Amino acid sequence: MCYTGGMLKKILAAAAVLVLSLALFVLGVNLFMVLGTRKYIYRDAAAVPDRYAAVVLGAKVYGVRTVSHVFRDRIEGGLDLLDNGTVQRVIISGDHGKQYYDEVNAARLYVSQLHPVDESLVFYDHAGFSTYDTMYRARDVFCVEDAVIVTQRFHLYRALFIARSLGIDAVGYEAPEINRFRRMLHVRWEAREFLARVKAFFCVLLHTKPVFLGDQIPITGDGRSTWD
Repeated sequence: MCYTGGMLKKILAAAAVLVLSLALFVLGVNLFMVLGTRKYIYRDAAAVPDRYAAVVLGAKVYGVRTVSHVFRDRIEGGLDLLDNGTVQRVIISGDHGKQYYDEVNAARLYVSQLHPVDESLVFYDHAGFSTYDTMYRARDVFCVEDAVIVTQRFHLYRALFIARSLGIDAVGYEAPEINRFRRMLHVRWEAREFLARVKAFFCVLLHTKPVFLGDQIPITGDGRSTWD
């Protein structure tokens, strides 16, 4: 009986050490990513250094016509940078992997209806299934060498870590909140991001390939070639 109790204590102690080690690893990855990229993040559009392209990261849409407020803020931020001359091109990325869920064309409809922008300057990435895929494709499909990544701040740390690890000279622009989001929503985003950063760390470490690459579409060309 004593032998069984002793073994149980050893197992519990080993499990506790394992859990603590994992927790410290996750915390360490998050601190490494946040502290290593925060110097590249800008809140003031006027202070963002010039780059050739803005990469707008995708977000939820409703149906085939309506972008979420999160996605809207990102799109507006990217187009603001184009309007003020900070960037010369914009890539709007998103998930278009299912017939009835299409972030990209919902974004294109939003842009065409609300912004008198030169449509040749806006590119659409239909295979931006994740932040990692988007940044990998920005480099290898769209031939992006330097970029301003546009998304919410909680997301920028991970996106910048990925982009800069892939060799893109990237800075981040924190998408302005047109309508203030509830505090609890920010808490949920941060909690989910905690583990997403660990996944991104391993994607970079293992040189993971994106779901889909395809032919090159140089960012110096005409964005209308990315319509479908």
